[in-house]
Amino acid sequence: MLGERLTYAFEDPQAARFLAGVADVCAAEGVGLALVPITGARTDLRRVAEAAVDGYVVWTTSDDDPVLDAVAGTGLPAVIHAGPEGRGMPVVGIDDRAAAVAIGRVAFARARRPLVLGFPLDRGRVRQLLNGNDKTEARFPVTRRRWQGFRDAWTEAGRPPDQLRLAVCPINHGAEGEAFVGQLLASGDPPDAIAAMSDELALGALRAAATAGRRVPEDLAVTGWDDSDAAAPSGLTTLAQSLREQGAYCARVALGLPVTTPTRREWHVVVRATSRPAEWTVLRTAGPPRGPRAGTA
Repeated sequence: MLGERLTYAFEDPQAARFLAGVADVCAAEGVGLALVPITGARTDLRRVAEAAVDGYVVWTTSDDDPVLDAVAGTGLPAVIHAGPEGRGMPVVGIDDRAAAVAIGRVAFARARRPLVLGFPLDRGRVRQLLNGNDKTEARFPVTRRRWQGFRDAWTEAGRPPDQLRLAVCPINHGAEGEAFVGQLLASGDPPDAIAAMSDELALGALRAAATAGRRVPEDLAVTGWDDSDAAAPSGLTTLAQSLREQGAYCARVALGLPVTTPTRREWHVVVRATSRPAEWTVLRTAGPPRGPRAGTA
């Protein structure tokens, strides 16, 4: 079940990775895979409840999405990727807040005018620019936790939260990130560091920086999220996670197959050329600390 238009499954590189993991397990088990998009129409609930399936894998959606109750009401096995929690369904994903703290520390090294380039706050998908003191009710748990983590990374050294801004993008697409960042770079208060919630938005920010004649990372540091195939060729510093592996894990849960590892998955920061060097950098984590120096270098 996709909380997006159907074409998102094929256009977004990370959604495609996740679905490939689901498909791996379906192919191995000899079962089919149905994609059910959520459009916000009244027909969503009926389409979800009447789907001829044995279980559900739900791509991350909002806390108030009514289709979650429709899924729970079927009584079939179901699992949610990245949240929200509740309704008796397990959630598979990484600790987005902790991961955002780690990549945020890298993104904001030596920054004075930092910016988070983020996902929508809710299903209204309004494009807006906020700061750390503005009251934000993010109903998408991924947006909420990553914004909380970036705020933590910025304020942990006593820096004021209102200096950190959040550019809310209505969709996760490189063109949207490029357009929004282009406007901000041409404004009277351009950012000097951008932590993006996806590689797609980050790559758009890099194109906007090139158009504006900004040097990366000297004038503008940029970090992404997911370590997509395009990240390494672009020299993009990013947060790596295996969405294909998470998709496979979700499929096994939905099919009632045995799983032996925790639902909380691994992540690590990949430092490349688009971020500024710092005195120390968090490099890796996977659940609880493994020792006194686990996760830091």
